[in-house]
Amino acid sequence: MKHPSTRRALLAAALLATTLGVLAGPGGGATAGAKDEWVGSWSAAPTGAGAGLSGTGFADQTIRMIVHTSVGGSAARIRLSNTFGAGAVTIGHATVARPDAATPALTDVLPASVAELTFNGAPGITIPKGGQVVSDPLPVAVPELSDLVVSIYLPVATGPATWHWTSRQATYYGSGDTVAEPTGATLTGTRNSWFFLTGVDVLSRRSPGSVVVLGDSITDGSQSTINGNARWTDRLAARLLAGHAPHTEVGVLNQGLAGNAVSHDGTEIGYAELGVNGLARLQRDVLSQTGVQTVVLALGINDLQIYADPADKVIGGLRQLAAQARLAGVDVVISTITPFEGFSSWTPEKEQSRLAINEYLRTHRAEFTGVVDFDQLLRDPAAPSKLRAEWDSGDHIHPNDAGYQAMAEFVPLWLLS
Repeated sequence: MKHPSTRRALLAAALLATTLGVLAGPGGGATAGAKDEWVGSWSAAPTGAGAGLSGTGFADQTIRMIVHTSVGGSAARIRLSNTFGAGAVTIGHATVARPDAATPALTDVLPASVAELTFNGAPGITIPKGGQVVSDPLPVAVPELSDLVVSIYLPVATGPATWHWTSRQATYYGSGDTVAEPTGATLTGTRNSWFFLTGVDVLSRRSPGSVVVLGDSITDGSQSTINGNARWTDRLAARLLAGHAPHTEVGVLNQGLAGNAVSHDGTEIGYAELGVNGLARLQRDVLSQTGVQTVVLALGINDLQIYADPADKVIGGLRQLAAQARLAGVDVVISTITPFEGFSSWTPEKEQSRLAINEYLRTHRAEFTGVVDFDQLLRDPAAPSKLRAEWDSGDHIHPNDAGYQAMAEFVPLWLLS
């Protein structure tokens, strides 16, 4: 349930709205006299570059990326990051557009939908090393649960790119400035990653804010269908938006990172693309998100399976994440750690740690707004240290599309709205 202060604020707002006669009628339409507010609709967690294209970067090239919105709105703005760059990065030109569903090429966009982005009124901007920028608001309608195509042109060498390693969504790149071209015929390079793009905000009259999921590869959607938007967070967004009830049209922001851990950086094992530890990510990846009202903490499995941390260390890190989020006025929902026997790194000792962590989370509910027991959902009743066979992607740690759907259906919506 909501914290008392949050509940009092909601009650006061409802009483004031009733007094002024501005609440929506039985049809559930937009609230008369309500104020447009910015809310996060899509996000991706940034990390340092790895090998290959992310390490070499881009020069005189266009990148075309496809993202899937949660909540919709009447205007949009995008966020770009050079957080992990080695020097300044120049954005020469950028657009947003809608996909052209009439062609089989995912790179093609509807010509009439191409809209030019600006930054402080200019068509481009230079992002200093370690910096982030947000575009000017663009007055274009952004439908909920829809694909949005973001294209950026990088005129000069970027050096190592700030990126999101495993997007489960094809990204395209090619030579020259083609961001405004409806066809992506020249964008012949492909990757399963997002580069520099970290967020899309929308202007909404109905949404009360956003839910941010701070997680690992299971949140990132590993093993889900590429280009299928089958992550459990995508399916959760669809559930929240299905009824169009007041206070349930929340944005869902996926801040999952494959290999991420509560207390370890990916560089400890030689992979910057796994991100910095969850405690270091909290401020940037959660608390600074637009309109954040709730965080779902879904970390811990990698502290066990990669680093063999003891249960008390993982519990301590999760408690710190929860405490700091609460201090910032954000509600905290925490997930139990799901089973992974059969995965290459599983041991009986790690299983005992997993069980101890989950027992703590289940029996100390007062520390959290709510607990989502994904372990209870996904475990095989006949072998509780394993994933249910029908929801196992085959690697014995990540769910398949059906398993991710089950996760989304399992989350109590009242915890998030």
